[in-house]
Amino acid sequence: MNLHQPHAQLYIPDDLPEPEALARTTHLAIAAHQDDIEIMAIHGILETYGQPDAWFTGVVMTNGAGSPRAGVYGAYTDEQMRQVRAREQKKAAFVGDYAAQFLLDYPSVQVKDPDNLAPVEDLIAILQATRPEIVYTHNPTDKHDSHIGVLAKTLTAIRRLPPSQRPRKLYGCEVWRDLDWMLDEDKVALDVSRYENLQTALIALFDSQISGGKRYDLAIMGRRRANATFYASHATDMAELMAFAMDLTPLIEDDDLDLIDYVMGYVERFAQDVRGRLQAYGPRA
Repeated sequence: MNLHQPHAQLYIPDDLPEPEALARTTHLAIAAHQDDIEIMAIHGILETYGQPDAWFTGVVMTNGAGSPRAGVYGAYTDEQMRQVRAREQKKAAFVGDYAAQFLLDYPSVQVKDPDNLAPVEDLIAILQATRPEIVYTHNPTDKHDSHIGVLAKTLTAIRRLPPSQRPRKLYGCEVWRDLDWMLDEDKVALDVSRYENLQTALIALFDSQISGGKRYDLAIMGRRRANATFYASHATDMAELMAFAMDLTPLIEDDDLDLIDYVMGYVERFAQDVRGRLQAYGPRA
């Protein structure tokens, strides 16, 4: 596959020929940074792990050169960090038994640039080669600018495909802002209780971030457990671990549907729910 960045990589853990390796994909994650996949798309990883007829492929769009660093990595150059982050992502792909792992190697500024269509073209080629049933990407209320850039390019790429080649589902997932605020009936609640040891191992592989002072290994597992416990206020837990997603599928079924209007619909329903509870049970003047 011809990708735009000269140092872009495609890693296939089991060394299957590229066309066959990509064609077996059923679940695809498109993320901004190394470790975002393992944070936000764990549902797809678990759904395919050890399954002969379901396979997970990851796409990381940025090169990791701007990653924060401390400790043993404190004196690393941007180029050294780029290499470290790529190795960590490949380790995760191997441990998670992914079908394939793309490292597109874009600087973050190019991913955030609405006028740069090279990443979109790469994604179109990947989507055509993989034809996934489900795509996981960043949710549109995420507070990280690069994540929103990736979401925008993912949506653009899918909309440029013929309807017959589009995935069946598109989910916007949690990283830099969780989705607990959404109404229960609006959020997609994904049971990720299986293989807790695998989940912990995958996050722990990104040592450059954990040693650098970001305890993703603790925070992510804590979020998943908290999601499961606080999901339903008047019922016992339905899962031990849970991830939330925003269903973005209508946006790839109707190209005229505006992303901002769609997302604000969720926000407005949340605001109406808060207003209604305060009016019904809040203090009286």
